Amino acid sequence: MPDNTEDTCVRRLATGWECGQPGSTARVICDTVTKLVSSFSFSDEDTPQATGGSLPNKDRVVEALLLLGEAIFPGRMSSEIIGPGQLESYVEEHISRVHRLLSTDIARAIPLRWTGRYAVVSGVERTVDNIQAEADQISIELIRRLPVIRQMLMKDVEASYNGDPAALSFAEVLVAYPGVAAITSHRIAHELYRLDVPVVPRLMSEHTHSKTGIDIHPGAKIGESFFIDHGTGVVIGETTEIGNRVKLYQGVTLGAKSFPLDEHGNPVKNVKRHPTIEDDVVIYSGATILGGDTVIGTGSVVGGNVFLLKSVPPGSTVLQRNVGLEIRKGRNISEKVGENSV
Repeated sequence: MPDNTEDTCVRRLATGWECGQPGSTARVICDTVTKLVSSFSFSDEDTPQATGGSLPNKDRVVEALLLLGEAIFPGRMSSEIIGPGQLESYVEEHISRVHRLLSTDIARAIPLRWTGRYAVVSGVERTVDNIQAEADQISIELIRRLPVIRQMLMKDVEASYNGDPAALSFAEVLVAYPGVAAITSHRIAHELYRLDVPVVPRLMSEHTHSKTGIDIHPGAKIGESFFIDHGTGVVIGETTEIGNRVKLYQGVTLGAKSFPLDEHGNPVKNVKRHPTIEDDVVIYSGATILGGDTVIGTGSVVGGNVFLLKSVPPGSTVLQRNVGLEIRKGRNISEKVGENSV
C-alpha cells in the first residue's frame, strides 16, 4: 500500500487533529512543523523571526537586471541575433518588461525605508503616501538614465580592451570579461541605490557577485573608464570612492577598518568607512586598502599583497617589503643550496 503519512499529517494539521503515533513519520513531521511555526512572526516589524509579507522577488529582479544588460548592449549580452530593422522594437520590448518587473518589486521594497530595523532605530518616519506611484516614478527615472549608463559602460569596455593585451576585440571583452559584467550590474544597481531603493540594488549586486566573484556594493561611487582585470575576489565596499581610469587586479579589497559602535552596541552606519582612490591609480592583485580616511593619490601604484591603512600622496608607488626566499636542494629541507636568500 502507498505511504500516505505526509498527506495524513497535512490533513490532521489542517483540522487540528493529533498527528500520528509517537515515533511515526507523521508525528515527527507534525512536531517539527509545530516548532517551526511557533518561531515565525507575522508582523510588519523587521526582525530575524519575521515571515510572510511582500518583499522583492529575487528572480524578477535578476530578470530585470539581465534585460537591462541586453537593452544596453543588444546582441552582446544575449544569444539573440538582432538585425537593424529589429533593434528599436527589441530595446523597447526589453525596457517595457523591465518597467513592469521593477515597478512591482520596488513597491515591495519601499516600505523598508521606514520599517527596516535601522530606520526604526533611527526614528525614520513614513514619507510616501502612494507607494506604487513612487515605485513607478523610480522605475521611469532609472529608464531615463539608461543612455548615460550606456555611455559610461562603453568607456569601461574601452578601458578593459586597452588595459589587457590579451583582449583581441571589443566583442570578446563584452561577452567574456567578468569585470565588464560586474561594472554593468553595478552601474545599474548604483542608480537605484541613489534613488533610495532598499534591497533591490543588493539583489542585483549579489547575483553578479555569485556569477563573477566580484563583490561591489551598489553604494560605491566609481568614475569613468574603470577596469577590473581577472576579477576574482575583488571587494569594493559601500562608501568607496573611485576616480577615473582606475585599474584593479584580482583579489583587491577596498574595505573598512573596525567601525565604531553606538550606545546600544550596534555598528554606526552612514559614515565613510572605505577608502578613496583618486584618478589613474593601479592596484595590483591581493592588495588590501582599508579605512574611510585613507586616500590613494592620483597616479599612484599599489603593489601586490600590500596591506595599507594610511593615505599616500599623488604619484606614489607602494610595495610590500621583500621578506626573502630560501631555495634548498631537492626535497630535503635540511640541505641548503647556499647561505644567501633571494
